[in-house]
Amino acid sequence: MTIEALEEEVRRLRQELAEAHALIAKLQGELERLHADPPPRVKANTPKPKDKAEHKSRRKRAKEENGARRRETPTQIVQHEIDECPDCRYPLSRRLLATRRQVIELPPPQPVEITEHQVFKSWCSRCGKWHYAHPDLSGQVIGQGRIGVRIASLIAYLRTTLRLPVRQIREYLQTMHNLCISTGEIVELLHRLCKVEPVKQAAEAVRERVRGSCIVHGDETGWREAGQNGYIWCFCTPEGERWYEYDKSRAGAVAKRILGPQFKGTLVTDFYAAYNDIPCEHQRCWVHLLRDLHELKEQYKDDKEHSSNEEVLAWAGKVRKLYDRGQEVLHSEHGPPSEQQRELLYIELVEGAAELARKYATAKEHREHPCHTLAKRLLLHLEALFQFVLVPGLSADNNLAERSIRPLVVMRKVSGGSQSPKGSATRMMLASLFGTWRAKGLNPFTESFLLLSQPHSLPFVPQI
Repeated sequence: MTIEALEEEVRRLRQELAEAHALIAKLQGELERLHADPPPRVKANTPKPKDKAEHKSRRKRAKEENGARRRETPTQIVQHEIDECPDCRYPLSRRLLATRRQVIELPPPQPVEITEHQVFKSWCSRCGKWHYAHPDLSGQVIGQGRIGVRIASLIAYLRTTLRLPVRQIREYLQTMHNLCISTGEIVELLHRLCKVEPVKQAAEAVRERVRGSCIVHGDETGWREAGQNGYIWCFCTPEGERWYEYDKSRAGAVAKRILGPQFKGTLVTDFYAAYNDIPCEHQRCWVHLLRDLHELKEQYKDDKEHSSNEEVLAWAGKVRKLYDRGQEVLHSEHGPPSEQQRELLYIELVEGAAELARKYATAKEHREHPCHTLAKRLLLHLEALFQFVLVPGLSADNNLAERSIRPLVVMRKVSGGSQSPKGSATRMMLASLFGTWRAKGLNPFTESFLLLSQPHSLPFVPQI
């Protein structure tokens, strides 16, 4: 190889080396940039299944529901610590609290406390007769009985709020508190509890508050007394008052007597005719009406080719739109309407309902029409259907009374009713008081104990 060829080879290699160095420098610069600012993670573009693609995102929880579980106030604290290293046995320092763990447990069941009151007598030589001490046990025991007010409150709570049968209450007291008490004594204790003056006054106050309320919801259900059918009447208020009363009759005179002649509020009920004669403003339950409209549409929706069926569906839809129109205005995002707007809306809805009702309620040829019955109901209760538009805070349904009377329905299914008028009166009074306390967010057991702890009976008189 000649010198010229070697020199040419050296120049070529130097040029390739310079290009390699330039490429290395470029790649090192890009590598440093990537380390300083890493690229975002790219998710694989895999198609979602159809059922998951159409799935809606989960609703976010409220801020107050998104926190950790609240710790309870400890009744005792046990500290666990170590003094030396478990590996090298060297003494440890800088003692700090690392974590906490709460264990919630019940104390051992306590037997009942039996307090014996010994009454002494003393002789008076001057008068020539014995004199007895008269301890005042009022607020500790009911009347001349032996059961304290705390146990009486517990029995009433188990019987009324938890709806336990009497035999199960007896078993609970014997198992948990070693208290042997007969079923007859439990029943008699509940009767005597309702005769205590503070309890009677509290029940009477509940009834008076119901009578004086601006809005009252009413309903009734069946009840058996001594094997005979009767009825429970329930009247409740949005403020939490609950009043239950048993009567053998389902006539409107019973509702009149319970509400009293001075009642001037708005009564929310279903379409039962017994409420028609009560002299007050009425609001009929739209849930009952909408349910009947739905059944009517379900009956005629399958055969839409027939012109009369289309007419039935259209009529039921127009009635539903009246209710939706009222709710839309009352719950508008612009705020509640003014009094003048309420009156104009009321007139609009009443006139619209009257027009729909007269179409099938009055003409003789429409007596066999499927809409005739509901049209007559609309025409009969035109004003009572839209009172919720006029009165602020008035509900268009009677769900409050339906939910309030439900515990009595469950109680009837558990016990089958009551065996005497005295038993019915006791059950209704306790249901009224405990139902009111629960609706107001109060502890029924505590409220019952506070009532019975008040002075309510004569001092104990020893039997001579």
